[in-house]
Amino acid sequence: MYRLRQHTGQLDMFALLTASVLRRGALRYRGSQCTMATIVSGNKTSQQVKERLKKEVAEMKTQFPGFRPGLVVLQVGDRDDSNLYISMKLKAAAEIGINANHIRLPETATEDEVLQSIAAVNENSAVHGLIVQLPLDSINPINTEKVTNAVAPEKDVDGLTSINAGKLSRGDLGDCFIPCTPNGCMELISQTGVSVMGKNAVVIGRSKIVGAPMHDLLLWNHATVTTCHSKTLDLAEQVGRADILVVGAGRAEMVKGEWVKEGAVVIDCGINHIPDSSKASGKRVVGDVHYPSAKERAGYITPVPGGVGPMTVAMLMKNTVESAKRFLQTHTPGKWNILYTKKKPQEPQQSDATISYSCQSKPVGQLAREVGLFSEEVEPYGRSRAKIRLDVLKRMDKQPDGKYVVVTGITSTPLGEGKRTTTLGLAQALGAHLNINTFACVQEPSPESCFGARGLAVGGGYSQIIPLEEVSLQPSGQNELISAASRVVMNTIKAHAHYETKLSEKALFDLLVPLREGQRSVSLAQLNRLKKLEIEKLDPLTLTGTEIRHFVRLDIDPETITDSGSLKNEIMAILSLSSSEEEMQQRLANIVVATNKSGDPVTTEDLVITESGHGADIGLENFFNIKCRYSGLQPNVVVMVATLRTLKMHGGAPPVQAGLPLPKEYSQENLKQLARGCCHLRRQVENAQAFGLPVIVAVNKFSSDTDAELELVCGQARQAGAFDAVQCTNWSKGGAGALALAEAVQRAAKLPGRFRFLYDSQIPADDKLRTVAQKMYGANDIKLSPKAKEKLALYTKQGFGNLPVCIVKAHLFSNDPTMKREPTNFMLPIIDIKANAGAGFLSCLTDLTKAEMDDPMWPCFHGNNLYHDFK
Repeated sequence: MYRLRQHTGQLDMFALLTASVLRRGALRYRGSQCTMATIVSGNKTSQQVKERLKKEVAEMKTQFPGFRPGLVVLQVGDRDDSNLYISMKLKAAAEIGINANHIRLPETATEDEVLQSIAAVNENSAVHGLIVQLPLDSINPINTEKVTNAVAPEKDVDGLTSINAGKLSRGDLGDCFIPCTPNGCMELISQTGVSVMGKNAVVIGRSKIVGAPMHDLLLWNHATVTTCHSKTLDLAEQVGRADILVVGAGRAEMVKGEWVKEGAVVIDCGINHIPDSSKASGKRVVGDVHYPSAKERAGYITPVPGGVGPMTVAMLMKNTVESAKRFLQTHTPGKWNILYTKKKPQEPQQSDATISYSCQSKPVGQLAREVGLFSEEVEPYGRSRAKIRLDVLKRMDKQPDGKYVVVTGITSTPLGEGKRTTTLGLAQALGAHLNINTFACVQEPSPESCFGARGLAVGGGYSQIIPLEEVSLQPSGQNELISAASRVVMNTIKAHAHYETKLSEKALFDLLVPLREGQRSVSLAQLNRLKKLEIEKLDPLTLTGTEIRHFVRLDIDPETITDSGSLKNEIMAILSLSSSEEEMQQRLANIVVATNKSGDPVTTEDLVITESGHGADIGLENFFNIKCRYSGLQPNVVVMVATLRTLKMHGGAPPVQAGLPLPKEYSQENLKQLARGCCHLRRQVENAQAFGLPVIVAVNKFSSDTDAELELVCGQARQAGAFDAVQCTNWSKGGAGALALAEAVQRAAKLPGRFRFLYDSQIPADDKLRTVAQKMYGANDIKLSPKAKEKLALYTKQGFGNLPVCIVKAHLFSNDPTMKREPTNFMLPIIDIKANAGAGFLSCLTDLTKAEMDDPMWPCFHGNNLYHDFK
């Protein structure tokens, strides 16, 4: 104020009035006039931007519950300046409501490791912005340009990829992300109220981060733009013509105040350190513009610090929120972004092979991305198939469970009733027609099923797995692995039993714990065997002679060795029941392969065997009482597939012969016979209801079925207590033909959960068998053979009596194929029991010989030209 008084003597009152706003501006005096150079505060403007973004994020959360914009900052190394910048970004994200995560890779990270981390974030639909913090502080050479361009353009909130830079340079401002510093500069310019249109704008600096994009941004906002740099000869003259001056050269105070045009808007992007003995650090921060002199001429000017810097962070947040908005325009949170292929059914109906060949299968990698899987979680197995890594379960363990629908069927005929076709049709209807995330879980066709009379075991018509020939004729190798695993176990048992009689205990010990480089060590499985023998020693050299004897000798009773077929079945079941790799390994280790002469079980862990294989399909009762008991997942709905021809068979129609034409009784309307067969349907509905779940009967419609017959069956199903009964035509119409079924499933799935097991696992094993026989099959009781009684007593003694039971029997209610409809008043014979301790159940065998069909199944490939169909 003293200097102004000296010049005019008339400004005292004016000086007092303006003293309170000098923090916002610099008073400039020229001749008899004084003007104000307004300081454009980045701190204030950035806070305004963040408040606006905070409201927008809150609206998103209200409109899409559970949704939050996601941001990831990827850092390599541990630079102090990078840590400071990252903390500012994370703090701003938290204020706004953005879910921000910081990924820090060590300074030893390689370029490939950085690219892998970027790829994982690119594929994560919960992340909408990815910032790669520069510089990349690694001891290994890393191509920064390559890393920057690896960021998905739609998540490049820094705006640094070549794609976003290219779009900006050609004026596609609405279809790209603008680099944050230039975007912040434009926001600050707008705060001045000065219109950019038609103004002379000068940009000093040509970097990819500031100068070059700033030029394009001003140009497409209709300014006349000149770009200068440190090599520009007439730099002062160019600056003097600028109505708007943006400086980002990276040189301390290179632009002098006297160069600046009177009243110009000056945006200083520079951050430089110069010596200053008055500061504790010995230096202070300045911009690229000499601020003390420039503020005397400029109309508006940004300070350093507190100008452009805070705006850069604010614009990062703005771009992240914008990215989330774009995501919501094309995606619904929690919904898969699947592009369904539409296929118009042809009339007359084409063969399954023709339909399969006419449909183009989607590349499995594309499908994986559409359902939210990361590339590192998917192992492609050809073009159309893939295996999913168990890691995906850990990543998704916080997500709520979906609805669990079990598709089963009434007792089938040799021709099959279409359970798999209905399963696939239901998935098509729920997914493609009702826009619900849905997948069908079906068993891989075994080589034995691929050419049976029932078809290729991949569905049929317009509800089938494609490509048919790849699924049916090119198995994934799991069955071969199971066979190999069982052979390894069987060969190991035989070898162990053989060498126990041939070698001394010391020689056996040398084989099991060999001397390597003068040291002996035991494996984890061998440690577990020592613990099982209650030998608490880690050093094998400290074992006594008695301990070595117990360790190496299994004393296997040859009469108790399991057979290869049972072993393969248990390995299949283990993979089906396991929810993690660790659980699978533990179950495999617990497989009982024999009994020693003292009556103790011998497990694969005693042999040190670990192999895995494919899971097996199991019946409804086994699925509930075994699979659901171990998985902890509770089904919501049961879909039961039925056909009129099966019900007619149970009502007294002549038996069908596989591969031969159906008797005329199956194509003629016979409501009386059909009503008798519905007794069987009623019993199956009651069986499913015993687990407390709503049952929907899906009547698989054939061309010979009449409306009266279909209405009769649906009515009988509802009278039996079914939640609903619907007709299905998905074989001929695809998902559209199962739409009524899908809608019924939707309604039933909304009912409160009431699932319950059929029995308590702690009751005696014979009581579990009796419960299943009586409640599921209608038997009076079970009849245990002497061998079964002996085995049951042994397994109870060995501690396996609390396991659930799996009755291995024919697909009929009773074990007598002549008993149709709803058989009662019979005894269910149990001839043998095997302990599948690894899988976790007792396998109880019935008298299977009575249930075998008299005629072998006529293979379906006879009469078909597979080469013509698949060429």
